[in-house]
Amino acid sequence: MLQVRVSAGKDPATGERLVLVESARIEKPGNERSERAAQKDAEKILTRLQGEADSLKVARTKSTFGALLDRWLIQHELDATTRMNYEWIIRDHIRPVLGDVPLLLLTRDASERLERFYADLRRCRVRCNGKPFIEHRVDGPHQCRTVKHRYPPGRPPAGGHGDHDCKAAGCTVIECGPHKCKPYSASTVRQVHAIISGALSAAVRWGWIAYNPAPSVRLPAKRRPQPKPPSVEDMARIIEAANEASTEWGTYVWLSAVTGARRGEVVALQWEDVDLKAGVVVLDENYVRGPDGMFLKDTKTHQGRRVSLDPETVTLLRQHKDAAAKQLRLLGLELTGKTWLFSARADLSVPRDPSSLTRRYSRLVEKLDIQTQLKELRHYSATELLTAGVDLRTVAGRLGHGDGTTTLRHYAAWVGAADKAAAATIASRMPKRRPTESSQPVDPN
Repeated sequence: MLQVRVSAGKDPATGERLVLVESARIEKPGNERSERAAQKDAEKILTRLQGEADSLKVARTKSTFGALLDRWLIQHELDATTRMNYEWIIRDHIRPVLGDVPLLLLTRDASERLERFYADLRRCRVRCNGKPFIEHRVDGPHQCRTVKHRYPPGRPPAGGHGDHDCKAAGCTVIECGPHKCKPYSASTVRQVHAIISGALSAAVRWGWIAYNPAPSVRLPAKRRPQPKPPSVEDMARIIEAANEASTEWGTYVWLSAVTGARRGEVVALQWEDVDLKAGVVVLDENYVRGPDGMFLKDTKTHQGRRVSLDPETVTLLRQHKDAAAKQLRLLGLELTGKTWLFSARADLSVPRDPSSLTRRYSRLVEKLDIQTQLKELRHYSATELLTAGVDLRTVAGRLGHGDGTTTLRHYAAWVGAADKAAAATIASRMPKRRPTESSQPVDPN
């Protein structure tokens, strides 16, 4: 066997000398013809390896894709919530499949490998083999079926609780069930791909690889957003039920619907952000959960915005402010510009957890038998404005979209109604045409 070795310089990641090695096999050792054939094969291999080394068609590093992800994630600028999401995707999905793959191999068969990986995620998020199995709740030895018995309140009898009807008593049964495949959406798979592509782009800049193979990968088609906002009738029932629960809760639901703000933007409001005299609210912060708990950050588009309020909403907020001031006076405190509009604490010192509002809203609409979610209050605001003929740019500004492109992509079905209203408006402002001879009625006599 003849071994061919070609130096490809130093590994930019480790500084080690990088050598491309390949062998030409001698079919029959000692046979002159076989040795000459192996020699010709070795010469061909030498020429090819020299070309690969000179043109950098192969990765100039022995590093794995996992090592690249570690290096890239450390220096990549991300906000806390995005970084937490990236770390989860890398830990649970990318690293188990691609972490040990050398960059040399990944650049050679990226399309096939990544498309197969994405297809697996679209079929099942845990990438099962399709065979039935029990999905255990916890790791290690445990009882797959546990019953948490519900006994009458008070001290247990001397002989202990006897047998009872678990169904009638409402006992809770927890058991490990059969695995059910839950595919990831196309948008989630595209997010996985964005991380992989971003890391490979960095590898190109750093000289680890010659090119980024990610753009050639075929991605699952992204489904067009299909918002399903509640109807006007359902919205009236939701507002009424929220007000019956508490005036603060009713105010939150109302304000979310009329402003179209994200849930974290609404709970991040302090009274200094609300100008009741001018009828304007400033949305420039977002209350979100990070790896170390809840914290304030800038808005999703990193831009604050001023949203106008109607007189009815101003009156509602003024009443809410008066109630908050009265509540604080009972505690010996004063309402200031830094007081939060919506807080679970009596002293209003901390904003409400947005997740708790989502759960509360879900319980509310479930009782009303309305199929909707908290985020669709935002959709309600957008669709009602567009249907009423408000221009796309204004709606995009109220929602906090960077431009009208995002708004159009989400609410294309309602833009048509606004366009019809625009056509009627321009027609009403056009000068009336004078009748021409051809348009005059013809005298039959």
